[in-house]
Amino acid sequence: MAVPGIRNIADARRRLMATAASQAAWTALDCGFPAVADVFDECLAAAREHIAPDELPAFLEAARSIGKLGRGAEPLLAFLEAWPRVIATLGLAQSATLPTLMESIRRLQKSPNAPAITSLLQTLGAVSDRLRSADGLADYQTLALDLAERTTGSIHGHQQTHPSPALPELLRQAPRLLGLLSLAGLRRWIDSGIRLTGDHPEQQRAYFALASPESRAMLQREREGTLFADVERRLALSLSALWADDSPLVPYSTAFAAPGLRPYLAADGMRLPDALSSRAGIDGLDRYRAMLAHLAAHRCWSQPLVADNWSPLQRMAVETLEDARVDLLLLRRFPGLRHLLLALHPQPAEDACDPDRVNTVRHRLTCLSRACLDPQHRYTAAGTREYATRLRALLQEGESSTRAVADLALAWAARTRLPSDQFANVHFTDTEVDYRDDNRHLWTFIEAGGEEQSFDPQPTAASPEVAGLPPRHYPEWDAATQSFRPDWAAVYEALHTSGNPADIDRLLARHAVLARRLKRLLDLLKPQERVRLRFQEAGSELDLDIAVRAWTDWQGGHLPDPRINISQRTNGRDISVLLLIDLSQSLNARLPGSEQRILDTAREAVALLGWAIGELGDACAIAGFHSNTRHEVRYHHIKGFSEAWDEPVKARLAAVEAGYSTRMGAAIRHAGHTLSGRRSEKRILLLLTDGEPADIDVNDPDYLIADTRQAVESLAAEGISTFCLSLDPNADRYVGHIFGKHWRVLDRIERLPEQLPMVYLNLTR
Repeated sequence: MAVPGIRNIADARRRLMATAASQAAWTALDCGFPAVADVFDECLAAAREHIAPDELPAFLEAARSIGKLGRGAEPLLAFLEAWPRVIATLGLAQSATLPTLMESIRRLQKSPNAPAITSLLQTLGAVSDRLRSADGLADYQTLALDLAERTTGSIHGHQQTHPSPALPELLRQAPRLLGLLSLAGLRRWIDSGIRLTGDHPEQQRAYFALASPESRAMLQREREGTLFADVERRLALSLSALWADDSPLVPYSTAFAAPGLRPYLAADGMRLPDALSSRAGIDGLDRYRAMLAHLAAHRCWSQPLVADNWSPLQRMAVETLEDARVDLLLLRRFPGLRHLLLALHPQPAEDACDPDRVNTVRHRLTCLSRACLDPQHRYTAAGTREYATRLRALLQEGESSTRAVADLALAWAARTRLPSDQFANVHFTDTEVDYRDDNRHLWTFIEAGGEEQSFDPQPTAASPEVAGLPPRHYPEWDAATQSFRPDWAAVYEALHTSGNPADIDRLLARHAVLARRLKRLLDLLKPQERVRLRFQEAGSELDLDIAVRAWTDWQGGHLPDPRINISQRTNGRDISVLLLIDLSQSLNARLPGSEQRILDTAREAVALLGWAIGELGDACAIAGFHSNTRHEVRYHHIKGFSEAWDEPVKARLAAVEAGYSTRMGAAIRHAGHTLSGRRSEKRILLLLTDGEPADIDVNDPDYLIADTRQAVESLAAEGISTFCLSLDPNADRYVGHIFGKHWRVLDRIERLPEQLPMVYLNLTR
């Protein structure tokens, strides 16, 4: 028989045990830095997620040793934030990497180069992302220690007394360098730097900071493979002569692009990687030619299809067969390319994976693509041979069409579909045809869908204890070096604690007259048109096409798609807005001639805005931020996009308090990350602040201003508009430099409750 309250007792016991374990870990760390205490719980949660329980004591012991080096809190904070990520990236036990790192730290600590320990730990996470192996990380540390040994100054050649001018610069630039060079290339670049700069400290510092022309020239020389800049003219002439196509050729950076990014057709031209190395005996120039020919063939012979109602499997099949069709037409026009394309196209073994254990869709499609191009293939699967023959038969009658290939792909998907095609474990080996593009040009979307709404976070009530999340790291722009400091700012996000929602209701009642004026405006702005949303689990009518497909899947023994209904929503305001509130200490200042704080006025304005959003039904989120050095940027969720203006949201807004500093760039990047997942036509970040970017660990007032401007420009490149409403009477000095023309300074702060909703309505009109 169940005992009443036993679940609550068990939950309380688990929380007590977690608190006790955290306290024991803090005791083992033996640290007195307040900055470390503020973020220790979140860092410990990240460590427990990636480090085995029996290795946690070694992690804490290493952290304790770093904290006792006498270098302040910075090295310890960098280690606590970066090390769990290193372990997750390398995918190895901590024992394979931690001893090497601690030995490197001990060697630096015993030399004049001890201050460089901080730079080593600060860039460790970004370096491991590039190297991806424990051996590579160890070799990188060996290179750094060797550089320190060779460039550290000494008296009469007997005792090292002067720190290496090159080592700190190398460590700071390491993520960028490893994005461009292999470790072998980095070694040669270091050797060249030591040889060229000799015993000149300033020249060494400039070389390893990538500030000298010699340094950049040697860097270009050591890059392996073929640089796009070196062959761009030849490629453009080939495109013009062979295809009568003058489209611009635009490179994308292989050092900073997303992993797996392939060539693609874009509005600004044909996008190609900025460097290519040899592969399968084919040099970089010929690989460029294969990519360019494939893109030109698509532009010549492919037509876009409407993507609505296609499943991922069907789209993948269409893309593969369409790629094969344009390659066959390409070989018909230029037969000499056959050797090149067959050399670059993978040839997976037919029995390379077990279809009962893994998802083999990519493997089967790659085999089919190879069979289409190579008449001498040795594949015996009936589906592979049949559909390769059918594709070649289509082309015997002419060029065929994308629509005809799509019909063939649908037939292949229905004929060869397996139960394992729904497995998450996908076989990827020998399935990447890297000279082909990503086929984004093949699809158009004409009907608004509600699929993205399924992934919106659902409203959740605030709990007494909010579990800490691991930090999310963002780069910061260093205007002095004109480069990013990778993973420099740590953002900790959490759901804001709750207060009394009745406080917000009283604020709204106080502004009832203003609310009535806004109501008249809102009634004029409310959209009246309605649009149908397909692929809904619940709706007002049945989608017959999807229902028939689901019935067919069920009859065939496959899991049917439950999204067989159609619903409706109002149309006309396809926007997503995120209101980001600066919650720094300066908001606690009093209004002139009043006992009311600026924070209280801002709370009233946000309450009115939240009510207005609820009336309009817009997709709007509200968040606040403040910072305590780059290691602790706190980002508080007050309202989510999918949440209504209801009691939980009011409770969070009622509990908002101000404190600490304003590291604006990191908060803007995190807000932009949230907005980038929205599929709205218009995405706006509305920033409410009362001062310029500042933090206690930054002495140069222009540093964070330049970083915030870079963050705003990055969001603009992603199609996200940023608007700043400033309460700082001196904002004219810097706000235009950061936000361009998208800002407004409110001279009378007491008018904020009236002006903030009006700014929102003007931005979203």
